[in-house]
Amino acid sequence: MTLRIAQLANFVGPTSGGMRTAIEHLGQGYCAAGAERILITPGERDSVTRTEHGTVVRMKAPKVGGGYRLITDPWRVIETLERFEPTTVEISDKSTLLPVARWARKNGIGSVLFSHERLDAMLSLRMGYQLGVATGVSALYKLLGRTYDAVVVTSRYAAAEFDEVTTPLIRIPLGVDLDTFHPSRAEPADDGILKLVHAGRLSREKSPHLAVATAVELHRRGVPLRLDVYGSGPHLDELIAIAGAAPVHFHGYVDGRTTLARHLAEADIALSVCPGETFGLAVLEALAAGTPVVTADTGGARELVDESCGRWAQAHPKTLADAVLELLTVPDRRKAARERAEQYDWASCVQRMLRLHTQLGQTRLAA
Repeated sequence: MTLRIAQLANFVGPTSGGMRTAIEHLGQGYCAAGAERILITPGERDSVTRTEHGTVVRMKAPKVGGGYRLITDPWRVIETLERFEPTTVEISDKSTLLPVARWARKNGIGSVLFSHERLDAMLSLRMGYQLGVATGVSALYKLLGRTYDAVVVTSRYAAAEFDEVTTPLIRIPLGVDLDTFHPSRAEPADDGILKLVHAGRLSREKSPHLAVATAVELHRRGVPLRLDVYGSGPHLDELIAIAGAAPVHFHGYVDGRTTLARHLAEADIALSVCPGETFGLAVLEALAAGTPVVTADTGGARELVDESCGRWAQAHPKTLADAVLELLTVPDRRKAARERAEQYDWASCVQRMLRLHTQLGQTRLAA
């Protein structure tokens, strides 16, 4: 059986780097293994592009805030899929594309929900409160569990959101580009200044405020430091205000992963402190560059570091500042960071996803 895999990525923005990177590497791996692949995403206008890694279909979709776009007409997606005739669909969306999963089930096509975010945590971080969030999310997830053939999560933390879902729940960690992100890209300058780095979207659900506030706390304690922030987003003005007179430098979005890899390798410690991150690809990229990481004590990012290459603490500037100073005392932390990242390669992730697509495709054909 030739696999014909349709990847559907909704709620896409100009800097949705983690999801974009994962879909890109999975798609390349699928095609390298001989599968046929189509990728459907929202865009500014309709377009179809043939590439060596399959067909990329962009559907005109409205902006819904923060530069993100969302496909709101699932029936157009279904029309495209009917022409492609997939054996399985892999959907990175928990809202408007639910009719696509129902269409797949009705037509004997395997369906996978790829859960790139933990919805209760994302909504709580974005809105600033938790009241009522868990109840609504639980009801949605029961519906998702009755609709999809399998749900893929990337961490134990992400899996916890699906506790009451009966659909097969499969944990498949993502990988990291170990060639692009490498310690050889650069070395931190030994000039007595602690070089911190934060890379990610500057929006509340990614907690950049916490990273900046941690640097401010260290500065208040008299620690000579510099925090370089790479990324763009709607809350830049708030972050500049939080930084005040502290040595925090905002560089905007970095166009080019090799350039980002060099910036990460130049730092002494990466701050990736979002307490609701379901995986933490930015953590892996820093570790692969040989840069140890301080993260929050909750979230999927915590699962990526151990005591040899990182520290974790309550999501508060003072406790995270303590973690930074403690991590500086760990010997061989840069070597350990790289070794930790080497446990997460894209080839292993792709192989596990291919096995799942094959199994679902065969099961549906036999039904």
